[in-house]
Amino acid sequence: MALPAFLTSCSSMAKKPSWKEPCSIAANLDSRNEGSVRNFFESFFTPYQVVNADGTANGLVTGYYEPLLHGSRKRGGAYQTPLYSAPDDLITVDLATVYPELKGLRVRGRLVGNRVVPYPTRAELDKSGSLAGKEIVWVNDPIDAFFLQVQGSGRVQLSDGEMLRLAYADQNGYPYKSIGRYLIDKGELTLAQASAQGIKAWLAANPRRQQELLNANPSYVFFKEEKLSDANLGPKGAQGVPLTSKRSIAVDSHFVPLGVPVFLATTLPNSNKNLQQLMMAQDTGSAIKGAVRADFFWGYGDEAGEMAGRMKQRGMMWVLLPKVAIK
Repeated sequence: MALPAFLTSCSSMAKKPSWKEPCSIAANLDSRNEGSVRNFFESFFTPYQVVNADGTANGLVTGYYEPLLHGSRKRGGAYQTPLYSAPDDLITVDLATVYPELKGLRVRGRLVGNRVVPYPTRAELDKSGSLAGKEIVWVNDPIDAFFLQVQGSGRVQLSDGEMLRLAYADQNGYPYKSIGRYLIDKGELTLAQASAQGIKAWLAANPRRQQELLNANPSYVFFKEEKLSDANLGPKGAQGVPLTSKRSIAVDSHFVPLGVPVFLATTLPNSNKNLQQLMMAQDTGSAIKGAVRADFFWGYGDEAGEMAGRMKQRGMMWVLLPKVAIK
C-alpha cells in the first residue's frame, strides 16, 4: 500500500506549504480503501513524466535490500571480517561554500599538512590496516560484508542473540564501480550472469581472485550502529525516514526531489511481468545516477535479497507534484 509510505515522507514534507494540506488529509484516509487513496492522489497531485537529457523516457531500474549478516562484537572463530565506523581523519569539503554553483557537490579526503588529499581506496585501506580500532562488529563472510557496503545498511545477528542495525555513515570519496561490470569486461561473466547470485557463484569457483574482484570497486563504506526498535521498519534513507518494503525507491536527487511520490512502470526481476505502482522517492545511492534511474527497495532478508540481486529492468517514471505548488 502506497499511503503508509507517503505518510512516512509527510513527517518531513508537511513542513512545506504546498504539502501541508495533502499530508493533513492523507493522515485521515483509510489505507485499505484503494478507491479513496487513488482519488486522493489524483485530486491533489499532477504527474510529470521524467525524461533523460537526450529526450528518451526509458531508464534502468535495479533493486536493493537490507541484508542479514552474522557477527560478534569480538574477533574470533568464524568472525574475522570487520565492519568499521567512519575514521577520525576522514573530512568532507562542501564545494558550494566556495563555489555556490557547485551546490550538492562534496569531496572527501584527509588533511596532510595544509592540503586535502584523496582518502585511500578500498585496496589501500585493506592493505594498510589504518582502520584498526574503528571496528563495530566482526562478521563471518567477507563477501556478505562487501555486499552490505553496496546496499548501504543491514542487520547483524550477533552471536549472543542481539540483533543490531548498521546504517550508512560515510564513505571514502570514490565512486562506486560495479564488480559485475568488471567481470563482464574481463569476459568472466555474461550480462545475464552478472547478478549478485552469479557473482557469488563466480567467487566460490575462484576464491584466489576474491581480493582482486573486491578491489575493483575503490569505494569503501563506513557504518554507524542504530537500535532496531521496530523490526518491521526499514533503515532510514537519504530523506531521513524509514524505508518501506516494495514502496521506497532510491533516485538521483538532482533530477527527482526526495520525498515525492513517483509512479514507476517496470517489470519484475528476470521477467516481462508488469510491475506498475506508486513509489516514494526516499533514498539516494552512489550508483544511482541519471534522471530515469531508480533502485527498488525490496525489504529485509534472503527473499528480498534474491529479488534485488536479479533486478536489472527497463522502466519509466512519473513524478507527482502537489497541484497547489504548480498553480
